[in-house]
Amino acid sequence: MEKDLKVGIVGFGLRSGLWKHAHKPGQGSEVTIVCDLSERGRADAAERIPSARVTGDLEELLSSGIDAVLVLTPDNQHAAVAVRTLKAGIPTFCEKPLDITIEAADRILTTAYESGTRLYVGHNMRHMPVVVQMRQLIEDGRIGEVKAVWCRHFVGHGGDYYFKDWHAQRANVTSLLLQKGAHDIDVIHWLAGGYTKRVAAVGDLAVYGNVANRSNNAGKRMGDWFSMDNWPPTEQKDLAEVIDVEDISMMNMVLDNGVLASYQQCHFTPDYWRNYTVIGTKGRIENLGDGPGETINIWTSRSSGYAAPDEVIAIKDGEGGHGGADPRLIEEFLHFASSGGATQTSPVAARQAVVAGILAAESLRGDGSAREVPELPAELVEYFDAGQPAVVRH
Repeated sequence: MEKDLKVGIVGFGLRSGLWKHAHKPGQGSEVTIVCDLSERGRADAAERIPSARVTGDLEELLSSGIDAVLVLTPDNQHAAVAVRTLKAGIPTFCEKPLDITIEAADRILTTAYESGTRLYVGHNMRHMPVVVQMRQLIEDGRIGEVKAVWCRHFVGHGGDYYFKDWHAQRANVTSLLLQKGAHDIDVIHWLAGGYTKRVAAVGDLAVYGNVANRSNNAGKRMGDWFSMDNWPPTEQKDLAEVIDVEDISMMNMVLDNGVLASYQQCHFTPDYWRNYTVIGTKGRIENLGDGPGETINIWTSRSSGYAAPDEVIAIKDGEGGHGGADPRLIEEFLHFASSGGATQTSPVAARQAVVAGILAAESLRGDGSAREVPELPAELVEYFDAGQPAVVRH
């Protein structure tokens, strides 16, 4: 019988729920140590995983003999931690987005390449049924060659999710177009089969900046304040004392394979879901709802005006967060950490999504003009595209 992988966690906050999928003693993996700088994070970890060692010292985690690590810190600390875990030779799961600057994101990839340590980025939507099913329809040629991808993201919980804690400040996230949008930009790239090469955007802090009800929420968690009764957005309570990120953003992208794409994100809508429309040379697909039992619709015949779809496909279900995506994400990472091989997620794709979001934020805060995405060195692209093969470097 093989021994369980010993797994560490750095940062026990918003994404700490992933511990449930990594802590399965006797079934392949066990969380043995958790590192968090905050008293609240350490207390939560001790309560949820009593068998794990809990520390505020990253050095203690690095020297604890773990076989893999989940980096779940706030976004602006991803590189600071992941570079150290990679240099220590510990296969590393880095929650998305990679980081909040191009330099930091590229530093993570470069460190993984130079150290030869396996890197995995937590883009869980690549395991989400709605996305997987839409991609398969495209791969099957159902709508011909993809020419355009549009995504409308209605973030109905924005006021509770992103404007009461560290997400509300540029210093921590660069922008919500990056922080929240990195998921969708990556999905757009995956569905389109290309990466953004040029991007332009507009955006504004249109609603939450005018809400006067503010609070110092340090030490609190989303569960302490979330309520469906926080409506309408103009009557939100206890927003962060400092808010300098946009609550509505729109970006246009030109991909390197000629596909045109757009992404729109709004944090004060009444409903909460994302809508992808993919248009090809033989038809289009569009999801109505993004959860289990909702639908992916296919139009492949010509009509005048609105017509019912030619085919309707139900979105599949799965156990665990995000339609079963979270457990599949951790399962794939742990297998990759121990055995290597191809994965559905991609560090290069994660970097490209981050860079598109960063440059879109630059554009919308400037004059809305286009920004060009800087290329990664070819040897990094080749290395990650090949599945991070073991290479001896001197």
